[in-house]
Amino acid sequence: MKNKKDTACPAANVGGQALLEGIMMNGPLGAAMSVRMPDGRIYTQIKDFVSVKKKYKILNLPIIRGVVTFIESMVFGYKCLMESAELSMTEEELAAESSKLDKWLEKHLGPKLQSVISAVGMVLGVLLSVALFLYLPSLIADLTLGWIDKRLIPLVEGLIRIAVFILYIYLTSKNSYIKREYMYHGAEHKSIFCYEAGKPLTVENVKGFKRFHPRCGTSFIFVVLIVSILIFTLVLVLFPNIREYRPVWVAIKLLATPLIMGIGYEFIRLAGKYQNPVTKLLSAPGLLMQRLTTLEPTDDIIEVGIAALKAVTDEECCKAAKAAPKEKKTEEPEEPKEKEETPAENAETPQESIEAPESPQENEAESV
Repeated sequence: MKNKKDTACPAANVGGQALLEGIMMNGPLGAAMSVRMPDGRIYTQIKDFVSVKKKYKILNLPIIRGVVTFIESMVFGYKCLMESAELSMTEEELAAESSKLDKWLEKHLGPKLQSVISAVGMVLGVLLSVALFLYLPSLIADLTLGWIDKRLIPLVEGLIRIAVFILYIYLTSKNSYIKREYMYHGAEHKSIFCYEAGKPLTVENVKGFKRFHPRCGTSFIFVVLIVSILIFTLVLVLFPNIREYRPVWVAIKLLATPLIMGIGYEFIRLAGKYQNPVTKLLSAPGLLMQRLTTLEPTDDIIEVGIAALKAVTDEECCKAAKAAPKEKKTEEPEEPKEKEETPAENAETPQESIEAPESPQENEAESV
């Protein structure tokens, strides 16, 4: 007799993120990312990622763990995204991307350059998100104050945020690189579904599963938007004039943000474990949006998802990935132009000054 519990893997113990020509997975054996290299190989790298929740047990409490997980995912995911972009580019593309400013920064900042660029990029990304999804909806909602009950302002803001989010996803999906990333997103979901069903991770098995997953970040965003509408509407019902005190209202919004994210995270966990009318109803908008944020992957893309997932769920694959030589593309500094040769200089110049020794990539990207 078929017993699903005997074959299926526990839900919610694996997760991932689509990268540029790759996928990052987080599972029982840790974290790993697999990238399709320009020569067609799949390169898998085990990441030294240990959640701070393992060190401080208090961070595992409901609501708190959601906030911590969100921050860790943002930082670690962005770092993996930048690495995958570098690994998946050809030497010609890397050379084309490198400007004189890049070379100057590389020369003067050296190993610190990547950290600086990553930090600046992440800050700019957060600021853009705040402007698009927080400031703009609030600004537009203020224009409706004379037409609707002010207690409905959170609803208007929430609907505007949802509209901006959908428009943003739609416009970015027109980009060819983003389309590829959405295919990897689909492969990530399909691979996880296959693993959770207890099926062998093969291309044919993975292809048979759907690409819409209830624990997806897209669903999380929609749940957060819905929860924010409910909470801020409740605040205005209890304190109708609080919005007139702008600094206080802004402070309430900021302080409530971690609570909203925590509630959203707990719901996503429940939705992944239990299926009932309430979870299905609240998950429906996010699952619907995944029709835009995921695309059906090709076989070669599915292979990347399988490689990443096996590295964090299969001990043999994990050991093999750890034993593999680290492969990080870094643009070699240009060798100085040879000086105008003189007979004396030619006689004294040692050969080793011309040949740059190959050094192994000792520093694997640090995890957060």
